[in-house]
Amino acid sequence: SSDLGAKMLTYSMLDMMMASPKEPLSKEKRVYQLTKMFEGLDSLERGESASPVDWEWVSDAVLMMGTLRDMGLVEDSENLIEDAFDALGRAGSRRLQGKSLRLDGPGIKALRAVLEDYASVLDMLPARTMISAHRKAEKLANDILRNSK
Repeated sequence: SSDLGAKMLTYSMLDMMMASPKEPLSKEKRVYQLTKMFEGLDSLERGESASPVDWEWVSDAVLMMGTLRDMGLVEDSENLIEDAFDALGRAGSRRLQGKSLRLDGPGIKALRAVLEDYASVLDMLPARTMISAHRKAEKLANDILRNSK
């Protein structure tokens, strides 16, 4: 939701323990996530009908990649994850100024690269690893939201 309040975690500890340590998330979950993220990115690129929910889907993917990087599971030699976070910040600032929620050129490039990398990672890493990262990312987001009040 877009209410800037801390949220419940999507996955429980039990979900994490029951997830496959070898196989990726189910194809349905991967397709759903990627569809929402790329639809969100498309809306943010065009900007005319982008919503905070589009921004959240894209920022969730970037947060996941940052978490996976911090866990030592992906590399970011070109600093694209930070560039993507910066781009989302610029888009959010434009929105707060009453303008459309839209990405700039460098932001589009960074976010497209990070989302394409996330799609590859989602197909490769085991479900248990992805759920663990998801829990860490959501806890971080909740901490940020709590501290921003």
